Amino acid sequence: MLETAAPAADAKAADIEQKLTDGFHLVVEALTLNGVKTIYGVPGIPITDFGRLAQAAGLRVISFRHEQHAGNAAAIAGYLTKRPGICLTVSAPGFLNGLTALANATTNCFPMILISGSSEREVVDLQQGDYEEMDQLAIAKPLCKAAFRVLHAADIGIGVARAIRAAVSGRPGGVYLDLPGKLFSQVMDADAAAKSLVKVVDAAPAQRPAPAAVARALDLLKGAKRPLIILGKGAAYTQADDEIRALVEKTGIPFLPMSMAKGLLPDTHPQCAGAARSTVLKDSDVVMLIGARLNWLLSHGKGKTWGDAPKKFIQIDIEPKEMDSNVEIVAPVVGDIGSCVSALVDGMGGNWPAPPADWINAVKTKREENIAKMAPRFTNNKSPMDFHGALGALRTVIKERPDAILVNEGANTLDLARGAIDMYQPRKRLDVGTWGVMGIGMGFAIAAAIETGKPVLAVEGDSAFGFSGMEVETICRYNLPVCVVIFNNDGIYRGTDVNSAGSDPAITVFVKGSRYDKMMEAFGGVGVNATTPDELKRAVDAAMDSGKPTLINAVIDPAAGTESGSIGKLNPQSAVRKK
Repeated sequence: MLETAAPAADAKAADIEQKLTDGFHLVVEALTLNGVKTIYGVPGIPITDFGRLAQAAGLRVISFRHEQHAGNAAAIAGYLTKRPGICLTVSAPGFLNGLTALANATTNCFPMILISGSSEREVVDLQQGDYEEMDQLAIAKPLCKAAFRVLHAADIGIGVARAIRAAVSGRPGGVYLDLPGKLFSQVMDADAAAKSLVKVVDAAPAQRPAPAAVARALDLLKGAKRPLIILGKGAAYTQADDEIRALVEKTGIPFLPMSMAKGLLPDTHPQCAGAARSTVLKDSDVVMLIGARLNWLLSHGKGKTWGDAPKKFIQIDIEPKEMDSNVEIVAPVVGDIGSCVSALVDGMGGNWPAPPADWINAVKTKREENIAKMAPRFTNNKSPMDFHGALGALRTVIKERPDAILVNEGANTLDLARGAIDMYQPRKRLDVGTWGVMGIGMGFAIAAAIETGKPVLAVEGDSAFGFSGMEVETICRYNLPVCVVIFNNDGIYRGTDVNSAGSDPAITVFVKGSRYDKMMEAFGGVGVNATTPDELKRAVDAAMDSGKPTLINAVIDPAAGTESGSIGKLNPQSAVRKK
């Protein structure tokens, strides 16, 4: 009798267990139901088991060395896929580390969800000193597009759905999802739990422009004597590549790509005015902005950069509040970029007049003049290298491998690479974006490799690399096809500054002759020390051919570089000297 009772009891217990689930599993199921395939994060209390369970359920969980870089990876994953990238962190300090990336994602309009474990509400609200106690929701709210907290397992499905919709609808951005520790272990009926899950439908519906707005913009464009189109990273994000090309080519108007819009049309396209940037900004009379904002990167649409010629602006943006942010927008076109551009192309008809020949010829002449002036700088083979010689080698690499993804950060390294390296395909150039923040390099490179499967070339200033350099171990651990090139000139901006007090090194100077390549070798990757552009080109080619994690220490003349790169005017300097 006892022998039959035991199996019956075990079967009953198993049956009960099968009918229950918990918060851990529900979060995994909610994400999986909505197409999430990859999570970027750092394990720890209270989310370690969640990471394990997610991995066991088939999600790819990429574990980083620091939450900020996991967050940057999630953000650029969102940009590349138009689906929210997911970053998972522990509470308090881990959450704060991820918050920088979340705020940067919001500023750059990248869809991202930061999911953080947190302390229990009843302890936090009474300030009783819980482990890593912090009111994370309140801190996150001002820095992201939306923030939500889930307290009950039955609300996990709704919470995840709301976060996804908020991240990608309208103007994309960062969203925070707060999951207290107790939530994960909450148990509920499995059938009820399954019914509580929500699959998000049409998260980012088309928002078509008003016909009158389209007509107004076309009338203004048609009457322009010196028209210009500026393409921003919003135009690249929307993935309306064919429509944008059709608009540019049908109008015949010169276009200026912002850095992350490079490649929407090749930089070698006859209408590209990238090499004549100063001329077209100064002399144009009607400017159409497509997914670009008149922020500091475009001198707020006014001042010396824009010259004395009167300007009229057309702006295409999904966010109505963006209009008139700095100057009057005469013809606002509000809607998603794909719908707006398609409407403009349709409204042009079959007899659209070409821009005045004198304008087209003036832009062409200036472009060719500047290209010819720069060409010799890119072909020098100096040792130690200057920035132009090194970039000349990498310029050829990208020309020969247009499908590779270029990640770029630094001061001089970033500023000069923007103009030096032509791009040929959309969404192949990833850089610091609107904030100009350093530290995006390794996170962006990792996510780009994972989300696209393409080889990645990360071109880093030695200072910029320092923010995320430990993630080369992550690159080696996951055996990613990432080649990191560090432009090493021994310091921030340059390595020749001197401390006038004569004691410690100058604040901008690093260890002389550092060998960053040895870091990559320490983790099993390939390290190379390159002292000439020819050596650099051979090393990068070998890395890209092999697909092995590689770091190349490109030795740059310590005197090369300027203060703050091309934005030195933003770095105030004291005019007062004490006696």
